Amino acid sequence: MISFRRHLIKTNSPIKTALAQLNELAADSILFVIDEEEKLLGSLTDGDVRRGFLKGLTLSDVVDEFIQSNPKFLQRGSYTIDEVINYRKNNFKIIPVLCKEGKIVNIINFRFLKSYLPVDAVLMAGGRGERLKPLTDDTPKPLLKVGDKPIIEHNIDRLISYGIDDVWISVRYLGEQLEAYFEDGSSKFINVKYVWEDEPLGTLGAVSKIEDFQHDYILVTNSDLLTNLDYEDFFLHFQKSDAALSVVTIPYTVNVPYAVLETENNNIISFKEKPTYTYYSNGGIYLLKKEVLGYIPSNSFYNTTDLMELLIEKGLKVSSYPLRGYWLDIGKHEDFKKAQEDIHHIKF
Repeated sequence: MISFRRHLIKTNSPIKTALAQLNELAADSILFVIDEEEKLLGSLTDGDVRRGFLKGLTLSDVVDEFIQSNPKFLQRGSYTIDEVINYRKNNFKIIPVLCKEGKIVNIINFRFLKSYLPVDAVLMAGGRGERLKPLTDDTPKPLLKVGDKPIIEHNIDRLISYGIDDVWISVRYLGEQLEAYFEDGSSKFINVKYVWEDEPLGTLGAVSKIEDFQHDYILVTNSDLLTNLDYEDFFLHFQKSDAALSVVTIPYTVNVPYAVLETENNNIISFKEKPTYTYYSNGGIYLLKKEVLGYIPSNSFYNTTDLMELLIEKGLKVSSYPLRGYWLDIGKHEDFKKAQEDIHHIKF
């Protein structure tokens, strides 16, 4: 990934300077003209420069004379997935992201990103990893390497590929190592913050400590999973279902080698010959509306399953998203060994 600042040029810059920048950007040749406060004034492409010259402008003129004054953009914290998909479908590949004051805070490039989801992500990374001892004696489980990088980094990089750039990591056991590894996220051009658990708070308790989420949707995930989940499809399914909370579920098939009889008062009323039953287990990845956070008790041990039960009791919708891709919970030594083998064959 490259810094989005390569696409920025100050107002009143010479057009020759802009041409040099456009040349360096090559396939990504678009610039965004900003004022002294870095607020967006317009966009500039090679085509805009050519059209300016045809109108009589020269190399002595400044960029402001050539720009498109109404460029496309996304508003941080208030854009929708429909906007993102429409831009992508209409071949707008590079889009600036503005804060509410109009300042450019990011630039997304669909050559590198699959989507740009309006989601904050929380990765639960505070556990001790007892079943993976002695590997976890001196290293937190999320930092154990699968292939060439830590388990948690595989997860964060996949989130980044879907445009999720506001990330929280819940830490406790050896959490200083995670802080040292990711720092503030700037090396990956994202924002990373940390939630410290003084004692175990379950899969949702730590989320209650976060007060400055940027979006209306929160993704909570275990950090020790390996998956190629399509996060955009998950998000679209969540929105379509109009659920308060959605759970990634893992299909589990049971083949019964005998005929199964259904009886009533010792009478056989039906039977199935060697049936197959499919059940769904909790995949440890959740999407929820920010408004649901009010149900989570403050700074207390609380699991996502507790919230699921509460929402169902209150008549709110909790939906299942059956995963059709790869998923592995790296909890035991045999899982860790399988991950090392699978990582070379998973299609991300």
